[in-house]
Amino acid sequence: MYGAAALGDVTQETADASLEQALAGGINHLDTAASYGDAELRMGPTVERVRDQVFLATKSTERKAEDAWRELNRSLELLHTDHIDLWQIHAVCDMGELDKVFAPGGAIEAFVRAKEEGIVSWVGITGHTEAAPVVHAEALRRHDFDSILTPVNYHLYTADDTFRANFDVLYGMVQDRDVALRTIKAIARKPWVGDRQLATWYEPFTSPEDIRAAISWVLGTFPYIAGLATAGETTLLGKAIAAEANRMDLAEASAHLTLVDDYATIFV
Repeated sequence: MYGAAALGDVTQETADASLEQALAGGINHLDTAASYGDAELRMGPTVERVRDQVFLATKSTERKAEDAWRELNRSLELLHTDHIDLWQIHAVCDMGELDKVFAPGGAIEAFVRAKEEGIVSWVGITGHTEAAPVVHAEALRRHDFDSILTPVNYHLYTADDTFRANFDVLYGMVQDRDVALRTIKAIARKPWVGDRQLATWYEPFTSPEDIRAAISWVLGTFPYIAGLATAGETTLLGKAIAAEANRMDLAEASAHLTLVDDYATIFV
């Protein structure tokens, strides 16, 4: 799954080349957001050319229905399309944000309308932080979402008993309800210390073997996953494609990641 946060602040030439690399590598699921800087604008020319060959997802951070509807129409224009395969309520990271979504006149009304009118095929919800599994489980109790996008990686799952227990509950729910599970932050290593060197807001793994282990562990541990987003940095895309094509077995991936120094949660 192509994480288009990588295109938020790049030239059109860089965006075109990165998307072509993704398509050539077999990626046909493009995930973007209205809040990803210029990403939708940069994706437009490629999307128009290959629209019938890709699954297109975008997101809105708006919490009121009228604002979300306005943003959807802007996304359609920028992406050069008349329909979105998956539209997601973005960055719902705590119960307060979830309550805003479901309040009278809240964003959920726009998402239901868009699906009913056939402008979008499916609707989902996304979020970050260690609280995401709890928030997303509650979201599924309130609405029949088609997908969730939630963080999980080796460190989050193995070093935090509370996160692991909550994620296990959510993992069971998505299977029971036939909800697509899409994950993020597989190769996140730790918060940045000092100047940020890449476009990601966290420090990612950059070694090919570390990336291979991290991606192999997530996909091997949670086989129900429907999509794993690549990091928001164009220079890491090729390493992710190579890692998925040549996965380690789960035991090898776990052993590799156990030895990583200075591995930490990025949610601080």
